Amino acid sequence: MEPHSIVVLSLHTPKEKVWGELVSLNSAGVTIRGIDLSSFDEFVRQILHPEGERIGLPTVFLPMLRVERIALDEPHGSIPSLAATFEKKVGRSLGEYLALFA
Repeated sequence: MEPHSIVVLSLHTPKEKVWGELVSLNSAGVTIRGIDLSSFDEFVRQILHPEGERIGLPTVFLPMLRVERIALDEPHGSIPSLAATFEKKVGRSLGEYLALFA
């Protein structure tokens, strides 16, 4: 996994999944610009709202003790990746969208 890859982190204690752009990965933990996977649809809706403000993704550090798995956000057969779904709905890739906040 390289920086700027779009990933899904599976965490425990508490159990949750985080989707976003990998910032860094080392033995101490993972830094990601992302959101809880359960908030994905609401995040996209907020971006698309005509009167909404620009919304970025928070950058968070998650200690390796919480990380169960890191998976690339990839399509599976006919199921598109979350990044492809984001791009289809928003009209730009996640990387392009996040560049607005750099």
